Amino acid sequence: MTTTAEVEREVKFRVQNLAPVRQRLEALGARLVQPRAHERNLRFDTPDRALSRARRVLRLRQDTRATLTYKGPGDPQAQVATRTEINVGVDDFAAARRLLEALGYRVVLEYEKYRTVYALGAVRVMLDETPLGPFVEVEGPTAAAIRAVAARLGLRWEYRLRDSYAALFARLQARLQPPPEHLTFAALAGHHPLPADWLPVPPADASAST
Repeated sequence: MTTTAEVEREVKFRVQNLAPVRQRLEALGARLVQPRAHERNLRFDTPDRALSRARRVLRLRQDTRATLTYKGPGDPQAQVATRTEINVGVDDFAAARRLLEALGYRVVLEYEKYRTVYALGAVRVMLDETPLGPFVEVEGPTAAAIRAVAARLGLRWEYRLRDSYAALFARLQARLQPPPEHLTFAALAGHHPLPADWLPVPPADASAST
């Protein structure tokens, strides 16, 4: 079992196309940390949604490994999403789920994506193919470092998003009838194309698209 505890600082950018961002990363000499991999996430809460009300997250993720994550409340005044994050590597995804359910937690959201991860210095750039469309997530030690990399990738800072995928999905759920319960490719298959104005900011690569 491995455990890491740190402060997570990140932003997301909705983009029209991931390919130009990948090309810029490679031109800048970014290191491929994780090739494209499918990721399944289960978000847990108590029956009365106590964690959500306290703006806390308990998540079990399966990609190339299984990881249990706790996230504390975010700082609403920060330029980037900033919150305490504790990750614990687990050996058995199914057993970890049974343990959480035995403790009284239940799955309140399942979401998935395909993720490719690059490192550019101390900053990590995630290329995410999600049921909501393509996104770029930039995570680093400081807001300044994150902003500098975003600029090098041609992403407009004023269009950054500090919301989690769960929060973005909640925006979309309010627009769809019937609202899908989970953020999976299968659940949203019948809702494409998505409403054009479901997200209040345009793609961050709009001026640099090819």
